[in-house]
Amino acid sequence: MIDLKDLEYAELAAFVADIGEAKFRTKQIFSWLLKGVTDFSEMTDISKELRAKLEEKAYVSTLKIRKKLVSKLDKTTKYLFELEDGNCIESVVMYYNHGITICISSQVGCQMGCKFCASTIGGKVRDLKSSEILNQVIFAEKDLGERIGNIVIMGIGEPLDNFDNIVKFLHNVNDPNGLNIGYRHISLSTCGIVPKIYELAKLNLPITLSVSLHAPNDEIRDKLMPINKKYRIAELIKACKDYIKTTKRRISFEYSLIDGINNSLENADELSRLVSGMLCHINLIPVNKIEERDFESGSKNAIHAFCNRLAENGINATVRRELGSDINASCGQLRKKDIKERQKTNY
Repeated sequence: MIDLKDLEYAELAAFVADIGEAKFRTKQIFSWLLKGVTDFSEMTDISKELRAKLEEKAYVSTLKIRKKLVSKLDKTTKYLFELEDGNCIESVVMYYNHGITICISSQVGCQMGCKFCASTIGGKVRDLKSSEILNQVIFAEKDLGERIGNIVIMGIGEPLDNFDNIVKFLHNVNDPNGLNIGYRHISLSTCGIVPKIYELAKLNLPITLSVSLHAPNDEIRDKLMPINKKYRIAELIKACKDYIKTTKRRISFEYSLIDGINNSLENADELSRLVSGMLCHINLIPVNKIEERDFESGSKNAIHAFCNRLAENGINATVRRELGSDINASCGQLRKKDIKERQKTNY
């Protein structure tokens, strides 16, 4: 059986032709899929005969809301979505002056092993299909009754470790026949899989690339991010420069501030030298607390001193605003809690 949401528009057109239907049916079916229908019977402007034909050869993938938390502070909404195989992923909807943004997952779990991230605890279970990535946007919109205009692929998982499905998702979510979310309203975050950064650059999609840097040198990054032992910082920066040159797009470097590890003024100076002259922005993130680690972000004064030092060195930097603090909105925590609860129930 074919998951129709896992097809790009051209692939759906080929499927429609193969079952002997007129070309215009493609647009009708595609539009219904991205409206969040859960069954072919909801496609009311196509014939019963066509619906029966679709049910014979294909299905509509869905997901369900297992848990939903809404912040009383800023309306941030966190979803624990259950997939058709019982696995769970997280998505977070955030409200800004410029519109509504959703942060979505790309994998069930993650194998990258970054020490400060709850998503990696337990490792990677599997990649998400492009339809499962897309469904997070579709069903959040459907639940909220509001249009989501911006996407951040920064939830559970490493997007470039699921490259083909991410590219298919980008094509589908941008398609004018569907959700029509502009590439410039989409950000993709990677811990730094260097060959895939080059591959993404060749596609020349005008999305924003966010690179999880989190350290100004290899010694510190080795301790925080296992990926650094495969792709050193010099290789990563070279790939980032190529991405900027190819796409003419600014890169955002994510930098989680961890007290006593990477947040000294000397670290700020070293970071400044590393990215000097690049078309980039530093997004400073007070590190999220997780049970399994004793990392602290340091005082607000220390955070702002780090940011100010970057500014003094001519580097564009801001401190990320914390949203949903009353619902633990950082990625991986709700899924981890749900897994523990399920394990207790099973024993």
